[in-house]
Amino acid sequence: MGVLDSITSPEDVRALPAEQVGELADDIRAFLVEEVAKTGGHLGPNLGVVELTIALHRVFESPHDTIVFDTGHIGYVHKLLTGRTDFSGLRTKGGLSGYPSRAESEHDVVENSHASTSLSWAEGIAAGRVLAGQPDRHTVAVIGDGALTGGMAWEALNNIAARQDLPLVMVVNDNERSYAPTTGGLAQHLSQLRTTRSYEKVLSWGKRALSDVPVVGAPVFETLHGVKKGIKDIVAPQGLFEDLGLKYLGPVDGHDEHAVEVALRQAKGFGAPCIVHVLTKKGKGYGPAREHEDDRFHAVGVINPETGLPLETSGRSWTDDFSDELVALGGEREDLVAITAAMLIPVGLKDFAAKYPERVFDVGIAEQHAVTMAAGLAFAGLHPVVAIYSTFLNRAFDQLLMDCALHRAGVTLVLDRAGVTGSDGASHNGMWDMTLANVVPGLRLAAPRDGEQVALALRDAVDITDAPTVVRFAKGNPPQPIAALEQHGTVDVLHGPGETDVDTLIVAIGSLVPTALTVATALTEQGQSVRVVDPVWALPVSDDLVAEARRAHRVVVLEDNLVSGGIGSAVSLALQQAGVDVPVRPFGIPKDFLDHASRGQVLAEIGLSPDAILAALAD
Repeated sequence: MGVLDSITSPEDVRALPAEQVGELADDIRAFLVEEVAKTGGHLGPNLGVVELTIALHRVFESPHDTIVFDTGHIGYVHKLLTGRTDFSGLRTKGGLSGYPSRAESEHDVVENSHASTSLSWAEGIAAGRVLAGQPDRHTVAVIGDGALTGGMAWEALNNIAARQDLPLVMVVNDNERSYAPTTGGLAQHLSQLRTTRSYEKVLSWGKRALSDVPVVGAPVFETLHGVKKGIKDIVAPQGLFEDLGLKYLGPVDGHDEHAVEVALRQAKGFGAPCIVHVLTKKGKGYGPAREHEDDRFHAVGVINPETGLPLETSGRSWTDDFSDELVALGGEREDLVAITAAMLIPVGLKDFAAKYPERVFDVGIAEQHAVTMAAGLAFAGLHPVVAIYSTFLNRAFDQLLMDCALHRAGVTLVLDRAGVTGSDGASHNGMWDMTLANVVPGLRLAAPRDGEQVALALRDAVDITDAPTVVRFAKGNPPQPIAALEQHGTVDVLHGPGETDVDTLIVAIGSLVPTALTVATALTEQGQSVRVVDPVWALPVSDDLVAEARRAHRVVVLEDNLVSGGIGSAVSLALQQAGVDVPVRPFGIPKDFLDHASRGQVLAEIGLSPDAILAALAD
């Protein structure tokens, strides 16, 4: 790969002759397209930060200086420049993580891939270094314009502005997008900065134009220079940042590596907090990505690198079933609205937005605001559906508890990518949501077992007006519809019909229903009597499920959620309170952070495969 082959560390990047930097950037883009095409991953965002990342490593000395990436999916170029060039196992078991990883390199610091956190991390690191007597160690936070829509970023900016002793550089990687185009007032402000001629250019023009004017030229220029703050407000309104007391440089062409270097060196020299506004293009240098209007190849599966077309057919997803039903409900109910936190397409709201654009709110990367806004919409007489990834519910728990549940707001949260997601690693597994929901008074939660049940659960959820509801489902493809053999009240019986007592009652939750049926078949072949039930509404535990447990010698609960505090715990407590003395054996996700691997590999490792469950039940 030419110049890239000579790079084994940031020292090599700094030592590279300036005339070879462009070749290095070309090598990196070619490498990323070729390698990520084989494994899948975050291609478009990394193609957009090639020159920026090179410049960062030429100006700052990692790990002596610390570089923090907000939503570290833009860390692929950083990995290459810090000696990690084997991408053959990217995002697979034993291979490179798709995000920064402390286990991989001393150059990686923040592994959390939740957005808007980098400025808080950076302030803490920089303040700690100052207190430790290390003011020569700089801290750099790289944050996208999408992540700047998150409230946490502005909480950090408020504090950073008051600390003029911090050697802290904040790089705004402005590509006008998070997944899709960035929306909101900040986006409009940044757009104004992008399209307005900088005041420095105006002053340069003024000096040239006035220098030839006899007598009055020089005094007029001095007057012009003396009121530069007013001019800056007119021609380059960076006052949003400078009014906070933060130095601002830019906008800078993020694909002009030399220009980025110059800006970064100037920012480094300030010795105080400084914002460097860098304009980049997501998918830069790769035609299929640039032409992909939805998200510029934000994340791709295995693709043909020549065409960008997928080599694997993904099939119908859980998200598709949700999307179709929401559109249908939208036609039936004018009070139905939807909210997304900068993820309109990934969470399945694109079709609803196309048909009912005035009924969709994209709040940016601001899950807390989304959930409380939903409470307000409910108070105004609407029924909001908040569609987010399960892992991001963590960020809005207080709002779910105090703004929705306390106020008995009819708000439906639809949690995509629930349970083990696998390849994106610890911060993306949606393994906390049912435990969080379990402590919320009045909340009702459904974990549908297939796509048809997603539609039914959503339809039931939006009819509930006196409490928050949650519908959660997994990443990927649902199983074929699994029909109930019988209904015992509100409970669906999937295996072992009848009213007789059984040796084992398996309570199967959501995507683990097929696993439960496999286990039940094996136990039946061993001579046990087994009934498998889907409670349909997993929270609160229904009286009908308690009645089923009365007719069993033991209860087994299978859930794709933390075993601590999840549905198994809720069932156990409900049985105790009802005086039902039947042992409950919960199977779920251990209280740990799970390394990236395929979903199947993770489930096997944590004991949620059929064989592992059967072995445990035999003990």
